[in-house]
Amino acid sequence: MTQLLTLEDLDLARLRGVVVLVRVDFNVPMKEGKVTDDTRIEEALPTIRELSAAGARLLLCSHCGRPKGERNLKYTLRPVADRLAVLLGKPVLFADDAIGEPAASVAAKLGDGDVALLENLRFHAGEEKNDPEFARALAANATAYVDDAFGSAHRAHASVTGVLPYLARKAAGRLMVREVEALAKLLGEPPRPFAAILGGAKIEGKIDTLENLLPRLDILMVGGGMANTFLAAQGLDLKASLVERDRLDLARTILERAAAKGTEVLLPSDLVVTDSFDNPQVVQTVAAAEIPADFLAVDVGPRTREAFAAAVARAHTLFWNGPLGVFEKPPFDAGTRAVALALADCPGFTLIGGGETVAAVHQAGVADRIGHVSTGGGASLEFLAGKALPGVAALARATAGSTGSIGATGSDTAG
Repeated sequence: MTQLLTLEDLDLARLRGVVVLVRVDFNVPMKEGKVTDDTRIEEALPTIRELSAAGARLLLCSHCGRPKGERNLKYTLRPVADRLAVLLGKPVLFADDAIGEPAASVAAKLGDGDVALLENLRFHAGEEKNDPEFARALAANATAYVDDAFGSAHRAHASVTGVLPYLARKAAGRLMVREVEALAKLLGEPPRPFAAILGGAKIEGKIDTLENLLPRLDILMVGGGMANTFLAAQGLDLKASLVERDRLDLARTILERAAAKGTEVLLPSDLVVTDSFDNPQVVQTVAAAEIPADFLAVDVGPRTREAFAAAVARAHTLFWNGPLGVFEKPPFDAGTRAVALALADCPGFTLIGGGETVAAVHQAGVADRIGHVSTGGGASLEFLAGKALPGVAALARATAGSTGSIGATGSDTAG
């Protein structure tokens, strides 16, 4: 059992007047200077509100996009500060830089319970390089640290691990603990049947997760472009559809391992295909083995949707990562939507593994009916692959003898 420091270990009663550096994940989509999806901001609110109510002075920090270590106002967090102020119902100060005089000036203006947001961490190359000097400068205005950015926990960046030597008081935020506890359930002894749905364009990025989960799974459903490679591995001709030719042997090995273990594998039996992705003139449903020449698969068909939904209904634990089709382009969202609705009715514990799947369940209007919707796509996949997440491991290493614990086991978060 791995232990994490929690907010209780910070002694909330002694935080009044203390400047706390809070790593959040505000990597949110924006358009024309406005936040278009504030899900990640809302997920951080419980920790922010609790620390603010305790009288702590909060310096929030986050990355946004990939500005490549340069100041690029396309990725400024100022619109995020504006949106956060609306959600909190009070002003949020904004610092034009994450370090130096702008950050120090804003920190000095904070009163008890006040909140400020620092400018995009990735405007500095030192963030992703985990540069000690940048980490020291980032920590300079605070005396305590809280990490609530599970979505960045798989990255050993300055704001995730580099600042820890400079801040004696540290803890995981409410979201971080909730994320790890939820994911750890899947690696312990989850109620069975344990099912997983894996989709998205490619097997790449999910290999380690699939190999670590496979011995635990009772049911494996594969959709999206990823399913094309599995179908091709069985000898089907996918015509113009995306197939990872260099992963065919891997797909065959996974299918063989699943069969040897007795894991039920469901692949698409029918597919929605089209003559053109960009300008479709013909859209039709065909058997997976009967795709017309020059057509490409863009969604799972109705028989597959029914089979997946029936398997979901049997599951007592279910993990889903990756859409089953080109869900962002109707009518190719039908398969993903059908599975999202099935998960909403699933009587067992359901977990969405971040990324596009989060957008899919929100699009289907059922996010509030899912057991846990992770904010970290890459982080959740690495956790379920049994890999140590630097952000989690760093806090865990700092917690020897503490009482705040999470449910991770074995090598899942070990250093």
